[in-house]
Amino acid sequence: MAVARRGTQGALLAGMLLAGIAQAQQAAPVAVPDPAPVPPADAPAATTAPVSTTLPQDTVTTLGEVRALKPEEDQPLDLYRFKNPLKAENNRFSRNWSEPPSPEQVSMAGGYIMMGVVKGVMAAGRGLNKLTGGPDQIQSAIARPPPELSAEQQRRALQFCAQQDGCGAPPQK
Repeated sequence: MAVARRGTQGALLAGMLLAGIAQAQQAAPVAVPDPAPVPPADAPAATTAPVSTTLPQDTVTTLGEVRALKPEEDQPLDLYRFKNPLKAENNRFSRNWSEPPSPEQVSMAGGYIMMGVVKGVMAAGRGLNKLTGGPDQIQSAIARPPPELSAEQQRRALQFCAQQDGCGAPPQK
C-alpha cells in the first residue's frame, strides 16, 4: 500500500472539494413546501401540505424605498452619541492585547525591524532579571506619609505666626 505525500494529499483534497462544489451547484432545485393557508375553524384538517417547485429565492420580498433624513441645522453632528450600554470586563485576551503601532510610531521608533529588536532585548532582559531574582527595572512608586510636626514644633510655629500677625495657620485642635 503506497502512502501519498502531503503535497499529493493536499492536491487530492482540493480536487475533491472543487468537484463537490461543482456538483452541488449543478444539482436540481429542491422542492420546498409552501406555507399552508390557515383553514377556517369548521373545515376538516388537511393531512398533507402541498409541495411547490419554486425556489426560495423567488418568494423573497424586498423592502420599499428608504430615504435618509437630513439632520437638523441647530443640532451639531455628534458621531459618538451612541455608546455601548454593555461594558465588557477584562479577560485573558484583553489583558495581553495592545493596539498595533501607527505608521507614525513605527517611523519614530526606527521601523519594524528596530521595534522587533528592542522588544526582543526587553524580553531577554525581563527573563534574565527573573532568573537572577533581581527587582523589576520599573517599580511602582510608594508614597510616604506626610510629615507630622511634634507638639513642640506646632507650638513654635503658632508662636511665630502670632509674631507675624497671623500667617493663615489652621486653628489648633
